[in-house]
Amino acid sequence: MSGLSELYQEILLEHNSKPHNFRKVEEASQTAEGFNPLCGDQITLYLKIVDGVIDDVGFQGVGCAISRASASMMTQSIKGQSIERAHEIFGAFHHMITEPGGELDLDTLGDLETLSGVNEYPTRIKCAILAWHTMKSALTGEADQITTE
Repeated sequence: MSGLSELYQEILLEHNSKPHNFRKVEEASQTAEGFNPLCGDQITLYLKIVDGVIDDVGFQGVGCAISRASASMMTQSIKGQSIERAHEIFGAFHHMITEPGGELDLDTLGDLETLSGVNEYPTRIKCAILAWHTMKSALTGEADQITTE
């Protein structure tokens, strides 16, 4: 197993068993729900936006290890960021997950790079991206529930 694959496994297991920001944000200004019918993953994302900055973020739901780990890492990466920066992080993550072998924006991705290992399991990409599309929906108010289908 390569070093990145081992790191991917460790981080995935850590964020699945102890997800960060796994809670409802009581004073959320924006929420969105996401659903992955293929795997049964469900997420509700809560954002508290203050002056264009994601002041607090949390999520609740059920899902596979990849879905929970991705949601956990996403909340870490966007908390304290401007809405514009959150969109940039979304773009870099989406590119990494959906275009394997492409050039990565490591400055934007940071620790999220470890989730690039999802590319080895194409059927699990929807699991990894669910929280991200749900976040985008919460920021833009596009839909009541996001689905990966």
